[in-house]
Amino acid sequence: MTAVPPPFVPGAFVGAEHHYRTRVYFEDTDLSGIVYHANYLRYMERARSDMLRLAGIDQRAAMEAGEGAWAVTDLGIKYRSPAKLDDDLLVVSTVEAVRGASVIIAQRILRGQAALSPETLTEGRVTAAFLSPAGRPRRQPGDWVQRFSAVMNGETIPC
Repeated sequence: MTAVPPPFVPGAFVGAEHHYRTRVYFEDTDLSGIVYHANYLRYMERARSDMLRLAGIDQRAAMEAGEGAWAVTDLGIKYRSPAKLDDDLLVVSTVEAVRGASVIIAQRILRGQAALSPETLTEGRVTAAFLSPAGRPRRQPGDWVQRFSAVMNGETIPC
């Protein structure tokens, strides 16, 4: 009998934090088995995308409707300790601020179980602006602002 893998389970909200698990694969590392520095940004991007999806913010629909798209306008990252091949990582994302045309999201990459004193490997802070198809800043959809506010306050997100 062939075992059927469970369905894909995205990250989840834990209060005001979004938790996203990932594992370090060989392709993520350099010759020494240490995660290549740019891959931490990939982990953070995937976690942010998952957080937005779970919050009901449909980036693809906005792009296809000609409303606009997000662009990273500011990024800061601090590397504290390296992740290594086969590490189980947790990316924790928190919405710090939401404005008419932008959002600021703080992120941490941890190694180890969250309840068992995880080690902070990397910390980052991203500002993303909502841009029109012409590349000019524009107000993000009003329901997105409401959803970001709900996330910031750890509230249940309306469907």
